[in-house]
Amino acid sequence: MTDPVAQLPSELDQLPDRDPEETAEWAASLDAVTKAAGPHRAAYLMRRSLQHAEGAGIALPKLLETDYINTIPTSAEPAFDGDLEMESRITAWNRWNAAAMVTRGARYGVGGHIATFASAAWLYETGFNHFFRGKEGDGSGDQIYVQGHASPGVYARAFLDGRLSEQQLDNFRQESGGDGLPSYPHPRRLPWLWEFPTVSMGLGPLSAIYQARFNRYLTNRKIKDTSNSHVWAFLGDGEMDEPESTAALALAAREQLDNLTFVINCNLQRLDGPVRANFRVVQELEGAFRGAGWNVVKTLWGTAWDELFQLDTTGALVRRLREVPDAQFQTYATRDVAYIREHFFGAEPALAELAKLLSDAKIAECFYSSRGGHEARKVYAAYRAALAHKGAPTVILAQTVKGYTLGKGFESKNANHQMKKLSVDEFKSMRELLGLPIPDSAFADGLVPYGHPGADSPEVRYLQERRAALGGPAPARRVHSVALPAPEERAFKALYKGSGKQEMATTMAFVRLVKDLMRDKETGRRWVPIVPDEARTFGMESLFPSAGIYSPLGQTYEPVDRDQLMYYKEAKDGQILNEGITEAGAMADFIAAATSYATHGETMIPFYIFYSMFGWQRTGDQMWQLADQLGKGFIVGATAGRTTLTGEGLQHADGHSHLLASTNPASLNYDPAFAYEIAVIVKDGLRRMYGQAAPGEDSNVFYYLTVYNEPKQQPAMPEGVEEGIVKGLYRFKEGTPASADAPRIQLLGSGTAIHWVLAAQELLAADWGVAADVWSATSWGELRRDALECDEALLHGEQRVPYVTQALSGAPGPVLAVSDWMRAVPDQISQWVEQDWSSLGTDGFGLSDTREGARRHFGVDPQSVAVAALAQLARRGEIPASKVKEAREKYGL
Repeated sequence: MTDPVAQLPSELDQLPDRDPEETAEWAASLDAVTKAAGPHRAAYLMRRSLQHAEGAGIALPKLLETDYINTIPTSAEPAFDGDLEMESRITAWNRWNAAAMVTRGARYGVGGHIATFASAAWLYETGFNHFFRGKEGDGSGDQIYVQGHASPGVYARAFLDGRLSEQQLDNFRQESGGDGLPSYPHPRRLPWLWEFPTVSMGLGPLSAIYQARFNRYLTNRKIKDTSNSHVWAFLGDGEMDEPESTAALALAAREQLDNLTFVINCNLQRLDGPVRANFRVVQELEGAFRGAGWNVVKTLWGTAWDELFQLDTTGALVRRLREVPDAQFQTYATRDVAYIREHFFGAEPALAELAKLLSDAKIAECFYSSRGGHEARKVYAAYRAALAHKGAPTVILAQTVKGYTLGKGFESKNANHQMKKLSVDEFKSMRELLGLPIPDSAFADGLVPYGHPGADSPEVRYLQERRAALGGPAPARRVHSVALPAPEERAFKALYKGSGKQEMATTMAFVRLVKDLMRDKETGRRWVPIVPDEARTFGMESLFPSAGIYSPLGQTYEPVDRDQLMYYKEAKDGQILNEGITEAGAMADFIAAATSYATHGETMIPFYIFYSMFGWQRTGDQMWQLADQLGKGFIVGATAGRTTLTGEGLQHADGHSHLLASTNPASLNYDPAFAYEIAVIVKDGLRRMYGQAAPGEDSNVFYYLTVYNEPKQQPAMPEGVEEGIVKGLYRFKEGTPASADAPRIQLLGSGTAIHWVLAAQELLAADWGVAADVWSATSWGELRRDALECDEALLHGEQRVPYVTQALSGAPGPVLAVSDWMRAVPDQISQWVEQDWSSLGTDGFGLSDTREGARRHFGVDPQSVAVAALAQLARRGEIPASKVKEAREKYGL
């Protein structure tokens, strides 16, 4: 039966063929080669023809996969610019100390990873000795994203370099004493060394792409020339399964980020076993990167394989390498030569004949150790090729053996990621393999010693000389503490005075404020507006023609709305980063901008505005990455709350982001109700993060504001409320009692809920004679943070009263807290409120409805607030319980 799919026309059938007879002759020639020399020869000729066409400048689709061999043949490798013997000794010391550090730490049960750096040692050492630029030149240097599990190797090198002591190595994963080393790259824990936290796998490659892109942004906007900075991202082949790892490959190619190199350590293993047991991850990655437009350099085989490839006159060896699945190749590295002869070379007669020409020692060398990623010359050639390539980013696929040099008990074993130590005998075997002068007497009491050739040894001098020539130590983080001047007061005053009779949503108030701040002569150019394709939703289109949308190509077309006032304007020096539908990409932008003060010595003020639901819920891991990296800026959850989004429904209704945000110690979370509150919060944020932080204040924080799309009249700012706004609570409107003995209650509202509370205040007074004071709770989180600090102070003998307790002290009646968030959000402060406490919120799933309908559903509309207030008073015996029932019937609840 004929396959119907095979009968479908191809895209070529739709194109005119001016000479069908010539086309038929080409097809006949291919058929003849296939018949005479076999399909492998035909395929070879076709590929050489495509390669020739590409070299001749003929536009053809590129091959997505090449043979399973090195991209750069041995004959084309550049001369090695260094002392290979010396670098081998340095690498040996670093291998030893990395393994010793983790093994010594195992005494305390703290764990650690040995096998990753063992496989990747030359990938790092070659970079440190020849490529990675330090910060002692232009202050930027290169940006190096170290694979998280390889951190012991970086610590070992810093020890050899004199930047770390033996005591610090012994405090690996023991940080509470203040002099320890974090298990993985962590700027907040070791801020002089690490720039980028990378062990939340997938975020490293994503961030590296946007860091390289932000470097170009700084150059094109003439903030700083970063043309000499190169971004290096070291990744594992298993890590590439994370969707974030490959999410922005097309962006990197589209914007021609040749300042970026991925180095993927293809040891064919992930944490529990093979990355692609039945397939070939190298070939898969090559296809993915080539398809996305990257330059691909494969560094798979060491020089021991050269003899095998030269003997492969039939192509049988290359064909066999292309068909063996990864899990089988991993097995070859652990079995004897007889097994390899039978199961690898025995696959076809031509291979069996080739094997007869090879000694057992040659086969063992090739299959046990000779990988491209284990040879400095191979890695050096790949790195040189990456830097020389222009017009596209480069990925280097370097094949290694996981656990290399750690002995047969480690190498290529499925469990080696979980193996935390070597025995003394294994260390002694490793010593012999690496040729290190460590005597048996150094193994006192069975404890593995650290090794060091001496501070004035040739190895250390060589290492330090290489780093000095490259611009100083790496990795390294440097902070240039230059305070930005405070912007002019004019921008804030516009919101202080309110909107009069005009209605304005707090989302629009924030955008208006930032637009004015971007005009500031001193700091305006340092603002970085970031939005994931929702700018018009948030009223930001007014920024398009004035600030411009960043594009490295500028605007190569005439926009469809060019004749309109707020047309879509792209520019090479555009200020706005409008990322398309990618919250993860926008957040990566934010991180790069928020940490530019350390990465490049240039302080930027990013604000990232997004659809509220898709912030902490979707990219919360990156919010933690931002905190880890000590980033600063403003994150804005627009269209916030569970009931303000008319009609959008469950997947868009955000009632929990403030709860998620409250878990992050670096996030200062605000839910402002009015435009003037936004002005006060932003002004204070600029002071704290970029100006002069008060004594005891941490400036390495970021601000999270939630703003609403519900237009309301914005009142003028009352006098003397600034402190309460920043601290999280102030009395906005005092209730007027009908009589001296009228029952009273305190109503706390945040964000858009303040309007329900104000309406409930009127209902309580008019219908029930209850006086209610209305408080604006701008930050439940900051109130809680202050209270926790007071509790901590008490443990140290210092008596401090939490601000929320002080603010509500003496306020008569119970407290009812209301928000457009889950009740757990305001309930965070309940234990520090002396009055009887209750809360209302929007727990449960969101739903589509009008604002009024949704609020009635969740029981937070004004009538529901009034009834809840009456119920609280009734429980205290201040009003009859019958009033509650009467109110429910009156309001139709």
